[in-house]
Amino acid sequence: MTLITESDGSALHRVRIEPWTAADLDLLRRTNAPEMTAHLGGPETEEQLLARHARYLDLGGTGQMFRIVLDPEGAVAGSIGFWERGQQGEREKVYETGWGVLPEFQGRGIAVAAAREVIAAARAEGRHRSLHAFPSVGHAASNAVCRKAGFALVGERAFEYPKGHMMRSNEWRLDLTAAAGPALSGRAGEGS
Repeated sequence: MTLITESDGSALHRVRIEPWTAADLDLLRRTNAPEMTAHLGGPETEEQLLARHARYLDLGGTGQMFRIVLDPEGAVAGSIGFWERGQQGEREKVYETGWGVLPEFQGRGIAVAAAREVIAAARAEGRHRSLHAFPSVGHAASNAVCRKAGFALVGERAFEYPKGHMMRSNEWRLDLTAAAGPALSGRAGEGS
């Protein structure tokens, strides 16, 4: 578990990730709000959400989705996960990650702490050499999460998300074969 500080510095919380369950459909709906999807091409339809939820429940051993939980109160703050993808122009598969922290929990370091937990989970799988993230070049908070969680910026690229919608993204890469360093534990006091 990773300790983080509240934005006012008065309270400490533990961030943990729990496997996605059927009960998390409402969380998926909350993360589908316009303010949460502005950098992702906008909200999905209910049909698209139901299909996404079904995929999250059964990634077929190629990754794992999680809800982000804050202790001690047990509040659900968002979602995060990792899944397998073929890297453009390469035969090797990698893991991709993505997250969404609900507006009322943003700006407290929760996404950074959750990303560190997902890095540990993907590393423990031992299946792929790297974990990638592709936030929009205009999404400063998500790019900051990548930097603070230990990813290295590869560069800008065109990225399709959602299907049929091209966007300019920064590609961030983290070597999962490297030993976990001190950046994966301790307090984080900034980020999304």
